[in-house]
Amino acid sequence: MALNLRHKQTGCIVRMLNLNQPPNSGITNSNEEVYKILILDKFCRDILSPLIHVKDLRKHGITLYFLIDKERQTIPDVPAIYFVQSSPSNIHRIITDASRSLYESFHLNFSSSLPRPLLEDLATGTLKSDSIDKISKIYDQYLEFVTLEDNMFSLAQLDTYVQLNDPSAGDREIEEIVERIVGGLFCVFATLAVVPVIRCARGGPAEMVASGLDLRLRDHLIQKNNLFSEGGNLGSSFQRPILCIFDRNFELSVGIQHDWSYRPLVHDVLGLKLNRLSVKEEKGNAIRSYELDDSDPFWGANGSSPFPKVAEEIETQLSKYKQDVDEVNRRTGGKDGVEFDGQDLIGNTKHLMNAVNSLPELTERKKVIDKHTNIATVLLGEIKERSLDSYCNLENDMLMKGGIDRNALLGALKGKGTKVDKLRLAIIYLLSAETTPQSELEAVEAALRESDVDTCAFQYVKKIKSLNVSLASANSASKSDLVGWAEKLYGQSISVVTAGMKNLLSGGRQLQLTRTVEALMEGKPNLEVDSYLVFDPRTPKSSSGAGGNYSKGPFKEAVVFMIGGGNYVEYGSLQELAHRQQPAKHVIYGTTELLTGAEFVEQLTLLGQKMGLGGGSTISSQ
Repeated sequence: MALNLRHKQTGCIVRMLNLNQPPNSGITNSNEEVYKILILDKFCRDILSPLIHVKDLRKHGITLYFLIDKERQTIPDVPAIYFVQSSPSNIHRIITDASRSLYESFHLNFSSSLPRPLLEDLATGTLKSDSIDKISKIYDQYLEFVTLEDNMFSLAQLDTYVQLNDPSAGDREIEEIVERIVGGLFCVFATLAVVPVIRCARGGPAEMVASGLDLRLRDHLIQKNNLFSEGGNLGSSFQRPILCIFDRNFELSVGIQHDWSYRPLVHDVLGLKLNRLSVKEEKGNAIRSYELDDSDPFWGANGSSPFPKVAEEIETQLSKYKQDVDEVNRRTGGKDGVEFDGQDLIGNTKHLMNAVNSLPELTERKKVIDKHTNIATVLLGEIKERSLDSYCNLENDMLMKGGIDRNALLGALKGKGTKVDKLRLAIIYLLSAETTPQSELEAVEAALRESDVDTCAFQYVKKIKSLNVSLASANSASKSDLVGWAEKLYGQSISVVTAGMKNLLSGGRQLQLTRTVEALMEGKPNLEVDSYLVFDPRTPKSSSGAGGNYSKGPFKEAVVFMIGGGNYVEYGSLQELAHRQQPAKHVIYGTTELLTGAEFVEQLTLLGQKMGLGGGSTISSQ
């Protein structure tokens, strides 16, 4: 059975809600059920949100839940489960709650490991207030990541791209960001209980994270009672997974482009967040909230389909639903059916029973159809109003052909669409063309200004691109001198942009990320990935940073991690790769944070401002 991150994380959380006992152990099998209160901080609430719905908490004996920073009343006879990040403010709040004897007992669960200084603060504070006996147990849960689908997670670490590429960022700030990413990835693999073989390109944040994670895993594996047990973990394949780490600069265009598939469209246009979505109803202005997760069969089956195909599928499902309703009515003598004459009582009763049994399933199907009809209708309105199909086609043409008809580009920039749509199209134009004539650049910038678009992000990408060209042509200088010069001028991770320039200009429409992951999973000699570093925490460390005798593949399972923001386009492309392999492989996709195209462009705009580039109006989506 393949690694299933969502299943594993849910299992850990259910155990935590059961006072860290296996579900259905003696605690809940006794005659008297244990009722509990759940205390969360905002980060841990977001971890739970996509996994366990509020209505399901009661199944696990949770009668009430509160945010830790809100004022709460004393409930003296009930145990409280705390699930929070290990921060000084949370420790202070726990000490205060214990000193006030808010609850009968405190079961403390931290989303990652609790550092010793904070553990000592907790001990000192509860001793002083004579409340240490209230603390029942303390657990390090290693759950500091948000799982959105079986094969998709986010570390929910905001603005990582800006922080890593900020020209004013110091070494210590970069190290702190890398440490946070390493901590999050450690939690993911501790939950999966497997130690990966790590691959990454040389230089930049990807190598820093890979090296840090390798060191963290090595230090942990030395301990006698460690969290990893591939050998005894019969639920997983015996082969270890490969972890492929990338930086957003590796393929910048994917974070910006418009996409035509259902899942990316819903995220990008309607703002899907933590698997929840709010849209206006087709009739009237009432706002409806929807869950889009693995409990929705239509979402699972059609998320990767192009939007027109999704619209057809909704029609097909509606037609089939109507047929099934008509069939139930016919068999039970309802409308359009034969009148019941009382002769075949047993036969008719059987049909009635079947009808009653099928009602819940039919009702659920209708709810799903109505939900996606409403979502598709709202999407269609946005597509028409903003001419999003034209943006998708133009950007695809540019990325495939490495250029575009100037009149078509300028026509789109002066036509329909929000300011951000136009800015995204202009940046894709920059990234797709190997050379951009000055007259064309000026015309594009003039069209952006005409639409009152802030060009900071455009100027930032233009600066990065011109720097890459300068570096590529300056063959006389050594690589280390060039990288040093670039870092002094433009921030810590420019070397990755430089190394990845050819990837931004790749020809085919299969993502460069997907092609690279496929090559890394195959493990065969390949010029594109032969230079990639290898870190294997289970082998002796060599001077090159890699274990000498690492597993070279082929790999059945991979975890692909994108530093600086990921999206549903990459997720969909990697799932397609996994499913088309014979036999099918398994790929989990993760990122520091999930970003829409507009959110990523906002980060590029911030970097442009920090470098004193461009300017103009706001880039609000007006």
